[in-house]
Amino acid sequence: MRLKSKVLIIAGSDSSGGAGIQADIKTVTSLGSYAMTAITAITAQNTTGVKSIIPIPPKEISNQIEYSAKDIRPHAIKIGMLHSKQVISAVNKSLNKVKIKKIILDPVMVAKGGAKLINIAAITYIKNILMKKVLLITPNLQLQHFSLFKFLI
Repeated sequence: MRLKSKVLIIAGSDSSGGAGIQADIKTVTSLGSYAMTAITAITAQNTTGVKSIIPIPPKEISNQIEYSAKDIRPHAIKIGMLHSKQVISAVNKSLNKVKIKKIILDPVMVAKGGAKLINIAAITYIKNILMKKVLLITPNLQLQHFSLFKFLI
C-alpha cells in the first residue's frame, strides 16, 4: 500500500487514548497516511478527568520535530496541546526550520473533563506568534478528527 502523505503531529499524550497524540495517530493511519510525533506533555487521564500533566522540556520538543522532519519530511503538520509560552516559542522556531506550509492549529486549552491545559500568557503567544503561520485553526470546534485530517492529506 502506498502512503498518501506523512503528517507530523505535535501534541500532548493522552493516556486514555481518546485524544491527543494517540487519537491523531489512529486517524492519520486510518486515512492511509504515515504519522510521526513530537510529544509536548504526558498526561495521566481517563474519561472522567486529568490527574496529572508532565511537561516535556521545550528543547526536547524541538529535537523531536527537527530530527524526525530531517529524515522523514512531513507533507503537513497538526499542532495540538502547547501548554506554555516556552513550548510555543520552541515549536515556532522549529517550524521556521522545517518550513512546511500545511499546518493546522488545534489549540487544546481545556480537557474534556474541564482541566485547564494552558495559561493566559501562552494563549496570547499563540495568537500573536503561531497563528500567523498556520493554514487552518480549529479552536474548540466539534470537528471529527477524520474531517480535520482529510483536509491535510
